[in-house]
Amino acid sequence: MLARNAGLYSHRRLKEVAESRGHALDIVNTLHCYMNITSRRPSVYYDGAKIEGYDAVIPRIGASITFYGMAVLRQFEMMGVYPLNESVAIGRSRDKLRSMQLMARDGVGLPVTAFAYDPKRAEDIVRMTGGPPVVIKLLEGTQGIGVVLAETMQSAKSVIEAFRGAKVHIMGQEFIKEAGGTDIRAFVVGGKVVATMKRAGKAGEFRSNIHRGGSAEAVKITPTERATAVQAAKTMGLNVCGVDMLRSNHGPVVMEVNSSPGLEGVEKATGKDVAGRIIDFLEANVKQGKTRTRGRG
Repeated sequence: MLARNAGLYSHRRLKEVAESRGHALDIVNTLHCYMNITSRRPSVYYDGAKIEGYDAVIPRIGASITFYGMAVLRQFEMMGVYPLNESVAIGRSRDKLRSMQLMARDGVGLPVTAFAYDPKRAEDIVRMTGGPPVVIKLLEGTQGIGVVLAETMQSAKSVIEAFRGAKVHIMGQEFIKEAGGTDIRAFVVGGKVVATMKRAGKAGEFRSNIHRGGSAEAVKITPTERATAVQAAKTMGLNVCGVDMLRSNHGPVVMEVNSSPGLEGVEKATGKDVAGRIIDFLEANVKQGKTRTRGRG
């Protein structure tokens, strides 16, 4: 497993389940890996020793190290090690704009989303999304960080101009008022939804992330919501992911597809063995050199 913190609940659970079934699972700090990029003999080293003999790699790459984490994962792919999620798929999901464009192409329900480089287009962005109010997001944000709800046209323009002045890219999205500060996370493993929870933001907070003080409970989703989550995962090319959706008046809309979703919230809310389903998937699919892209793209 490529992960920086072996003590996290998700990482401990995956290791416990794998070892209870007779597998050996080593947790390797992604940033301590380094690569020998040699023709026909790619290799990865960790703290002075060459890494070899592994059948699969579970990437748990934090958003702050996406670039280096994907480089390490690509190296494993080129060595023929089977990845739980491929580097190309993780890259798609981490680029909010690219992921939205791909899901729009495939007909996945989305909130109205607008993007522009020029801050002078701020009013156009807000009007395109049906606002104000409008949700303004950093393209590189995660866990609710870099997400702002602008209630008025003037505040939206100020936020957009401030972000662009800081040389960061943002997009505007329709505010789904009827969601009431809640969202649905569908946990997809191998093209099937294996667990679902409803997350609610704390009082006065429109973001429902558990990391931001939100709460979670098990929820039953509709066939349309299930199909939307499965299609979003398929579009990204992710074998394992959390698909975050809002219940809008015009059906489910996908806010984000998370390629390294936490297990603690969903397992505790639903009582389901999600870690076990992930190991099930690996046991059924691991095959040397089976990576579709082999590090390309």
